[in-house]
Amino acid sequence: MSGPAPQPLAGIRVLDFSQILMGPVATQLLADHGADVLKIERPGSGDIFRQALDDPDGAEHPAFGAVNRNKRSIVVDVRDPRGLTLIDDLVAAADVVVNNYRPEVMERLGLGYERLSGINPGIVYAQGTGFGTGGVYTRKGGQDILAQALTGAMSHKADPDHPTAIYPVSLADYTAGMHMVQGILMALLQRTRTGRGQRVEVSLYDSLLAMQVLEATMALMGRDALNWARMPLVGTFAAADGEVVLVGAFKPNPLRDICEALDLEDLSADPSFATMADQAANRPRLQALLAAAIGGFTSTEVIERLEAQDVLCAPVRTLGEALEDPHTASMIVEMPRPGRAPLRSVASPVHLPDAPAPVHRPPPAPGAGAAEALADYGIAPERIGALTAAGVMA
Repeated sequence: MSGPAPQPLAGIRVLDFSQILMGPVATQLLADHGADVLKIERPGSGDIFRQALDDPDGAEHPAFGAVNRNKRSIVVDVRDPRGLTLIDDLVAAADVVVNNYRPEVMERLGLGYERLSGINPGIVYAQGTGFGTGGVYTRKGGQDILAQALTGAMSHKADPDHPTAIYPVSLADYTAGMHMVQGILMALLQRTRTGRGQRVEVSLYDSLLAMQVLEATMALMGRDALNWARMPLVGTFAAADGEVVLVGAFKPNPLRDICEALDLEDLSADPSFATMADQAANRPRLQALLAAAIGGFTSTEVIERLEAQDVLCAPVRTLGEALEDPHTASMIVEMPRPGRAPLRSVASPVHLPDAPAPVHRPPPAPGAGAAEALADYGIAPERIGALTAAGVMA
């Protein structure tokens, strides 16, 4: 009887210079699916995200842990020639190098693509930036909220009278991280055909533009603005005990079906609401009628009634409520941590039944697993000891 299949990325070695969110969320997904990810951290602070929150767990707070499981860590001073030589030896045996520094930072450290590809022509060098490595904003500091503002993503509103607001979830960082994973995997696949690695570039700016591909294409083609939240039969409505969201779309006459569900006369028979254009032109009045009807039911009743008519709808919940939903149970992972409570977090969203993604390492403390990792790369214990004694490694 054969044993379990190896994970898809087993045997792929990743040197991870990235920090905060975009890069770490990418390398965590690689690690979840079998890659050997070695986190390269600076002496003193390490990944600066370790210091980002005032938390009882200190440098290993849950937000840091959320994107750094299944990795090992090495703390090394790459500004010291002995530290850089150590990195060179790791690069020679690695498959992927990841960073999300501003353009030219890695080059100044002696860790740019041209130099590292000279050491290992097969290296896949993934770089994430705020605004790319060429263009007007190349040297501008990159950050998720800035990308939301500059790409127009922040300008989208369900109601034009609403104030402009920051979307409080890291859309750009997570999206760019997932694009980075895609680029790395494509480059590794191409390497099997050419024998050569290559540079992979992603940016927060490009990723948020790509997320708006429907809206952007309509704008580029001179069409009316596409805004799903302003569709006449889309909105959030207060039921007697909570809010529900309604998406009246993808049906021949969704308004008729909504009215049937809510015990309303068929508003689609009213000339004011006969077509989608009519509904859009009279959206405030239409939504007021729907709101009054929905307010007479509990959220459970509204959902049951609308779903009986095959109308898309859902309760509006808090994240805490979503995390307690039985449907979420398979997406929650727990990992033990020495000396503190287990870390509960969200699992990989990529489900491969023949190669599941187990949590086999908790998020590392600075330097955790370094000796083992370096031994796997063929670095002699004596050399590790000498570098540690010299303060090049911590």
